Amino acid sequence: MAPDDTGSSEANFLVQPGRRAQWRGALDRVRGVKMDSAATTSCCTELAAARTRLSANAVDAVQPCGRCAARACGVCGGVAAPDLPRLAALATIANVPRGQTFIHEGAPAEHFCILIQGSAKLYKLLPDGRRQIVGFVYAGSFLGVSAPETYAFSAEVLESTRVCRLSRRGLLRLLSDSHAMEQRLLDVAVNKLRLAQEHMVLLGRKTTIERVASFLLFQAKRPQPRGVLPPRIHLPMSRIDIADYLGVTVETVCRSLAKLAKSGVIAIPNVHEVVILDLAYLESTARGASPERSLRLVRRAEMGGAFHPKIGS
Repeated sequence: MAPDDTGSSEANFLVQPGRRAQWRGALDRVRGVKMDSAATTSCCTELAAARTRLSANAVDAVQPCGRCAARACGVCGGVAAPDLPRLAALATIANVPRGQTFIHEGAPAEHFCILIQGSAKLYKLLPDGRRQIVGFVYAGSFLGVSAPETYAFSAEVLESTRVCRLSRRGLLRLLSDSHAMEQRLLDVAVNKLRLAQEHMVLLGRKTTIERVASFLLFQAKRPQPRGVLPPRIHLPMSRIDIADYLGVTVETVCRSLAKLAKSGVIAIPNVHEVVILDLAYLESTARGASPERSLRLVRRAEMGGAFHPKIGS
């Protein structure tokens, strides 16, 4: 057999008549049965169809990760294409309805979770039932990186969400072979630390109006759902959730939003949307450099007194 006739592709065999006689003879010798041209063609067609099914199954094994909408902005984007089947083998994808908790504080941290679409709130409960929301997460967010043995927080879905669960042990093995993914995971950890520090400043030193302005700015910087265009932002959480995140009462949040709306800084078309009308003013307010605050500082300085804003005022 010539070197260029040694291929084993059934699909090529079907379109190259020169190989048909060679394969017919081989089939006859193996099976000991004399087959006519029609029977041989039928056999080879079945072989080609089987090969196509196997290829389709291989593609399906990669598709859950290769075609994931959150892969580009998530940790999994660091996985090379040849390793996608290994990643897909670790993944379990589930649709989680609104209001359902998919991570429970104190439970064994056996999985990492990635939000494919939707949003969730992360919170901790005190023994007396009080709740502190520590963050809001969206598509591409990687959860569980700060939990060595048990989950440090609970995660509850804010709207219909698609979640990918990855075996913790299996993913750590994959990380040892993927330096790019390892670097992305480090970036996630650094970003979480930065957000935690900003939240500490927000809770410890900022006034209520500054907290609300900071919250709106953070929401404006994240990717918005399809159909929501700047300066409009989508708020999937309730006013109570915002209050528990900012460390104030829900009434205070509502008054602060109403004040910003009355000042022409924002508009509130409905409970889950805000339109930013004056971004510069909102940014200065979030930094604690709003005109009203600057004027108060000047007046206090002229009176010879220090300015110590009352937390929550």
